[in-house]
Amino acid sequence: MPFAKLLLGEIAPIVLAGLLYLGSGLGLAILRFARATSDHSREARLTASDWGWLAGAIVAGGVAAPVLLLWGLSTSSATTTSLLLNFEGVITTLVAAALFREAVSVRVWIAVLVMLGGGMVLAYDPRAPIAISPQSLAIAGACLCWAIDNNLTRKVSGADPLVTAMIKGLAAGSINLGLGFALGQKLPDLGTVANGLALGFFAYGISLVLFIYALRHLGAARTGAHFSTAPFIGAALAVPLLGESITPDLIAATALMAIATWLVLTESHAHKHEHEPLAHSHRHVHDEHHLHTHQGNEGSVPHAHEHVHEKMKHSHPHMPDLHHRHEH
Repeated sequence: MPFAKLLLGEIAPIVLAGLLYLGSGLGLAILRFARATSDHSREARLTASDWGWLAGAIVAGGVAAPVLLLWGLSTSSATTTSLLLNFEGVITTLVAAALFREAVSVRVWIAVLVMLGGGMVLAYDPRAPIAISPQSLAIAGACLCWAIDNNLTRKVSGADPLVTAMIKGLAAGSINLGLGFALGQKLPDLGTVANGLALGFFAYGISLVLFIYALRHLGAARTGAHFSTAPFIGAALAVPLLGESITPDLIAATALMAIATWLVLTESHAHKHEHEPLAHSHRHVHDEHHLHTHQGNEGSVPHAHEHVHEKMKHSHPHMPDLHHRHEH
């Protein structure tokens, strides 16, 4: 957020959104090409059924969300915007539980409520006619779009995260840039464009690859909660980089959001559960969930190939990963 705030003085919000995602896609495409020349590519490919989920994620999180976010950021402080982005974790949890039937414990719900309180402290603006600023509403709208994106991306988290993030970056970047040009906006000087692309590669590209890996193992609700630590870093950087002040509201919101994050980080979930028969493909090692037979051409582990899980009943600590999306 602090670095995006600096760039907004030179780039229109929609064009900046395009550059950030395009930088993500181009940078990851280079990594993908470099990896293709080695023998370290052991991830599953996207299947035909994945493309619908991915298209929805691109529209919600790659097109709508960054435009709303950068419009809100253009007239808001980077510190406030960074911490308001904790709404993404809150709404991701709500969408995961209500629409995608992901299991969410009481501890996580308490964390969600605490985090919601911290967000409301920051969003409240007594000078606005309706007490909530339009910029805060835009940022909350961006969080809703990213929450939908997170849950849709969870559906394809078994496929190669680098390829998934690359496709999303190239598609979202091209759409946003095209929209900006259609509205008469122009690219800034070459140096500013390069800064936008570089920021997008790290803040959107590398970040999204790691986020998808987390979705694969933790599920959308808990990954969103863990990801809520990122705004604290953004808010902390905004103080020295942009000279923004530390207010009582900021301190109170940070304390509440830190408590919420701690609640999720220290959660433990274990019970007797049953695995239904399942056939899918993803990167794996041969643990108790992967005792399947091989044809001999799958390569060394970790590797990815189509495999079948037989019905199994047992108890152990687990998260809603690829193999634990059972009913509760």
